[in-house]
Amino acid sequence: MSYRHYFVAVSATKGHGMHRTRWAALLAHPARVVVGAFAAAIAFGTALLVLPVSAANGLPTGVVPAVFTATGAMSGGLSLVDTGTHWSLFGELVVLGLIQFGGFGIMAFASLLGLLVSGRLRLSLQLTAQAETRSLGIGDVRRVLLGIARITAAVELTAAVWLALRFHFGQGQPIGQAAYSGLFHAVSAFNNAGFGLRQDNLVGYASDFWVLAPIALACILGSIGFPVLLELLRSRRRGTFARSARHWSLHTRLTLFTTAVLLAAGSVLTWLLEWTNPGTLAPLAWPDKLMNGFFNAVTARTAGFNSVDVGEMRPATLLVTTVLMFIGGGSASTAGGIKVTTFALLAAAILAEARGDTAVEVMGRRVAPGVVRQALTVALLGVGAVMLATIIVLTISDESMEAVLFETTSAFGTCGLTTGITADLPVAGQLVLIALMFVGRLGPITLASALALRERGRRYQLPEERPVIG
Repeated sequence: MSYRHYFVAVSATKGHGMHRTRWAALLAHPARVVVGAFAAAIAFGTALLVLPVSAANGLPTGVVPAVFTATGAMSGGLSLVDTGTHWSLFGELVVLGLIQFGGFGIMAFASLLGLLVSGRLRLSLQLTAQAETRSLGIGDVRRVLLGIARITAAVELTAAVWLALRFHFGQGQPIGQAAYSGLFHAVSAFNNAGFGLRQDNLVGYASDFWVLAPIALACILGSIGFPVLLELLRSRRRGTFARSARHWSLHTRLTLFTTAVLLAAGSVLTWLLEWTNPGTLAPLAWPDKLMNGFFNAVTARTAGFNSVDVGEMRPATLLVTTVLMFIGGGSASTAGGIKVTTFALLAAAILAEARGDTAVEVMGRRVAPGVVRQALTVALLGVGAVMLATIIVLTISDESMEAVLFETTSAFGTCGLTTGITADLPVAGQLVLIALMFVGRLGPITLASALALRERGRRYQLPEERPVIG
């Protein structure tokens, strides 16, 4: 019996009524559920955003800007219009709802896909995120969804209260405005959306540590993924941090270590490259330079906020940011990109090949060859998608390759950072970015799951032959 038939049978047996059977049948095709749900949410959000009541001027918004905003909010990507000035309060709430649904949905779907994969393969590490297979099973769907909801609410409410107090007492905003602004930025931060209520995003808060710090922390928590957060919460009950860390799964250790390396490398490179740049860090005091360099490294990994003008960054910094956007965050997180586990596994495979090892080993564990192949497939198809979109946009616009590559990578990585060329692109170029945001949000998750679920053994092997490499 295949895993799909088994899952349907188990779900139908445990449930009562036709709706449970239909639900089980839907979960037998998880990729369709993910793509269909996100497409439906984007269509619904677009229908609301085109209404005159959604715009601050009371006029209908064009279909393309509405679709672009809805897709960007769901995926945590780019936007054609300024959130704080173009949309009315109703429009902002629609955007906020899309951000929340997109972030919660991607964490939930990715975790459930991971459960389906683990039920089929029983591996301790999947590219689609999951908690340890010994701890979670297919029957834990409800517990996973409730766990995601609790973690989301806890992080967002904590960040919202912190920001609201700072906006009121530190920035002089009225209490109602401060509370709303704090909630909006907290939700946007944890869901790695990067939507802000100011025309300059967070540039006006470049010297306010107490605004940037909670937003950065919420972005990091959202980007490491639900399985890691869940395991960290569980390990806290086991005693000291050092004692519990020894029991972490490979997925958690790999995610935390790679995230720390990327944050450190991104911060140091931003400091070195932008310290004397008069358009970014140079006018700031040195503590603010340190904070903003670190903040750029955090948000470049798909959070999308900017506390300095991205358009004024030096080309080398744009390239560093492009790489960080492409890698993204952790599996089953609100971040995009090819995921840090994919990047780490590819780095481990290169190291193993350089050493002449026949197996890829990471942190005292041997990684299955199929997982390495999946990582390679996800990464190369991601490169292909970005390159194809870059070629198309370069063909139909007059923008520089540097700016276009940054924009397409930001769209694929669902980051939202921009050099400012998005609104100037022709409609065809904007449609390419919309498609790329959708693919970037769902592609790595559904592709990795599909590859894992389709894995099969052969009863025979073809004759071996080695082509010339290099």
